[in-house]
Amino acid sequence: MEAIEEHIVHNNENPKPFIWTKTAEEIIANVRRGRVALEAVRHSRVT
Repeated sequence: MEAIEEHIVHNNENPKPFIWTKTAEEIIANVRRGRVALEAVRHSRVT
């Protein structure tokens, strides 16, 4: 917990803007692929 608080303090002292490297479409596509993969795992464990 202390390490997290130190990280937050450090980032607040030296803030840097977050720059997106993917488009919204790419992120949504990745989320969809992840959901498909999770569903496949769920179904493989049920049977």
